[in-house]
Amino acid sequence: MQLNTIMAHDHIRILGVRIDDVTEDEAVAQALAMIHAGGAHQICTVNPEFVMEARRNPEFRAVLEAADLTTPDGFGLLLAARYCGRPLRGRVTGVELTLRLAELAVQQGLRIFLLGAAPGVAEQAAGVLGRRYPGLMIAGCFAGSPHPRHEPFLRQLIRAAHPDILLVAYGHPRQDLWIARNQPYLGVPVAIGIGGVFDYLSGRVPRAPRWLRRLGLEWAYRLIRQPMRWRRIFDAVPAFSWAVLHDRRR
Repeated sequence: MQLNTIMAHDHIRILGVRIDDVTEDEAVAQALAMIHAGGAHQICTVNPEFVMEARRNPEFRAVLEAADLTTPDGFGLLLAARYCGRPLRGRVTGVELTLRLAELAVQQGLRIFLLGAAPGVAEQAAGVLGRRYPGLMIAGCFAGSPHPRHEPFLRQLIRAAHPDILLVAYGHPRQDLWIARNQPYLGVPVAIGIGGVFDYLSGRVPRAPRWLRRLGLEWAYRLIRQPMRWRRIFDAVPAFSWAVLHDRRR
């Protein structure tokens, strides 16, 4: 993958939120181009929960609008885009993007820093990635906190590690707001909010079987395994669907 310039890409808007029409391969190529270009960039992996939160939270909405890349993570976005007559070409999930970037890091000699999740989880996830991709350079792992009072320490820690890719697992919108606030001080070439990816990689939270993910029923698996998430699932499935239908009719 030798793309050295950041290319423009088509996008659509779902309930006013920008979603870039990129495939998984293109997202990885864009990340590599950002690293080659230098500077600080932000990637957001957008799902229906992001869209609903952005409708309520102007600050979060502004972060998504300003991001260098907003990938279509949730299956519901693909359905909504098709319903609105602007189908997306594919889905780019936080889990798969993380795995692809780890593979890219080995190929290109890049350094990855894992930030967030519960204490010890980032280290477990790093161990899984290291075994899957021998030679992967982990610049650091730290749980930390998205609270602003911890930011000076985290900035110092991450700057000293010199990562090329920063994976932040504080959950939306905190992770994405954290990146937007801190990237001007960090200057990491690529920073991505990846939600619960460390939990999946470490095995703390089982991922839905592939056939359920293909059918877009990952939410049902999560509801069964984690019934306390019902409010988030309601927001991401019926509330999002109704909002898209209502907006389209208008």
